[in-house]
Amino acid sequence: MGDTSAQREGRGGKRKARSRRHNPDGTMSLVEHIYEFRRRLGYALLALIAGGIIGFIWFGNSIGPIPTLGDLVTEPYCAIPQEQRYPKGGECQLLQTVPFEAFMIQMKVGLSAGAVLFSPLWLYQLWAFIAPGLYSKERKHAMTFVGIASLLFAGGALLAYFMAPHALEILTTFGAGEFATWFTGDKYISFVLSLLLIFGVSFELPLLIIMLNRVGVVRYQMLKKWRRGIIMIMFVFAAFVTPADPFSMIGLAGALCILFEISLQITRFHDRKLDRRRGSEGWDELDDDEPAPFEYTPSTVNDTDGRRDTDDVT
Repeated sequence: MGDTSAQREGRGGKRKARSRRHNPDGTMSLVEHIYEFRRRLGYALLALIAGGIIGFIWFGNSIGPIPTLGDLVTEPYCAIPQEQRYPKGGECQLLQTVPFEAFMIQMKVGLSAGAVLFSPLWLYQLWAFIAPGLYSKERKHAMTFVGIASLLFAGGALLAYFMAPHALEILTTFGAGEFATWFTGDKYISFVLSLLLIFGVSFELPLLIIMLNRVGVVRYQMLKKWRRGIIMIMFVFAAFVTPADPFSMIGLAGALCILFEISLQITRFHDRKLDRRRGSEGWDELDDDEPAPFEYTPSTVNDTDGRRDTDDVT
């Protein structure tokens, strides 16, 4: 039997309720949240697939003045002196030891590059899912956090890319001439991608420190007191996560020290501003058992700082 018009209208109304385009304040039931999460996840996966296809094609084809993705990935290896590559003095090539290894490498590198290139699309899907549940100030801080985190990760990955040739040159000298070094494609690609990931994630350290300072977990005086110990920990961390060469360790540890000092000064200015505000409001003069002079007047539902402020959410 065919559906009645009332049943069709009921299902259509449910589908509209599941979409936040028709429900911008984000008020949904648990089932509707699950449907919304599934929809956003599907869009994010489509963006990753599209990026992977473009990256797969880019691997063997240049785009105008931009070299091929394969050339960019093998550039650190090709920067090694020819006498340290195998075959010596020959063409710069990686070794394929199993069938379809080159195909899998091209797919892996293409997916990684596509995920980076299309990151605004799949990150937007994540943002669109959580943004209606945030206050307007929280949305502003979250956008700033994501932007700075992306820049720091890119800076760390670039530093790792330029440090990789020096690391490989030193690593190929081990063995005192008893070994001929010829990297297999899979091992080499895993090494480069791991190095980029380690440096990129490590560069998020100052952002983590600033976040902990903003929420009151750590203060400038505490970080200043622990400065020497933190610097020593950063050098130990760099020694463990980088290859067995001094260039990568010193490069990562030095960059982390500089970023730590920058974040330390940011926490210093923030704590000064916070102390001045506390002093002007008289909070420091209160006894331990005296209540703080908070404003207890409740805000309305349509307050501009509340969750109903959704002008900047699409």
